[in-house]
Amino acid sequence: MNTAEKLSEFETRPGVTYATHDSVALAGDLYLPKGAGPFPVLVGVHGGGWVQGVRGQFAHWGRYLASHGVALFAISYRLAKPGQKTFPHAVQDVLAAVQYVRGNAKDLNLAPDRIGVFGHSAGGNLGALAALAGKKFEGGYPQDAHAKVGTDVKVFAGVYGVYDVAEMWGKYNIQSPKQNNIELFTGASLADNRQVYFDASPISYAVSANNKIAMHLSVGTEDDLVDRRAHTDAFVLALKQAGFFVRTTILQGAPHYWGSDPIDEPNSFSGFLAPRLMRFLQEKL
Repeated sequence: MNTAEKLSEFETRPGVTYATHDSVALAGDLYLPKGAGPFPVLVGVHGGGWVQGVRGQFAHWGRYLASHGVALFAISYRLAKPGQKTFPHAVQDVLAAVQYVRGNAKDLNLAPDRIGVFGHSAGGNLGALAALAGKKFEGGYPQDAHAKVGTDVKVFAGVYGVYDVAEMWGKYNIQSPKQNNIELFTGASLADNRQVYFDASPISYAVSANNKIAMHLSVGTEDDLVDRRAHTDAFVLALKQAGFFVRTTILQGAPHYWGSDPIDEPNSFSGFLAPRLMRFLQEKL
């Protein structure tokens, strides 16, 4: 069997419990390449406006990445409900997943120094916070099996992510005035607590002290939910000003919510992104 054939082999381990936070068992689906290894790994954080969504959104990405030599741990995290905010709790769930794959790296044939985060939409918000501000949010669950393991990552890849929650709060007020998901997530309105909106916005952490993390941001030109200019474009500018290595993939005509589409489907936006993301990962992860 030649190297290319070996690289195409992978295994899936569904429903792996990575932590239990506040009596909630948190699970993920692990897509592992087969071969010599150790392999780099991404933690996948699904979208859904902080209130819904499933880790199965990464099914196509898990198979694609693992068949190209990159493991993916697609996770579930706690979702916000009326009266039950999940900031910073959901960020701490993502950090626990990073600690899980690093703490088990030897047994899983993964490289503990080659870990990244891959987040879509609300998952882009949570993933970017974990990547850029892990030290700020870690330590909330000292009982975790891998609580003392480091949370640092090498790369972040975001797909139509929410990087400025204050702007998104205003967008929700217009688009869905009966339920503002940002208020459910943060537990407060912008008018009542601007500090929490600063803390929950990844753009707040686009500072030179964090610029060793490589960033890849992708978004469509026709996104009808998360405004490209206010989020991806503004975030890219802030990252560049702070000296980050940042690359973008701008998808012409793409709306919101295509990240879970089949990669091999004709004219798939995910299919357009996939080889570009792989080149970034091969260079930086």
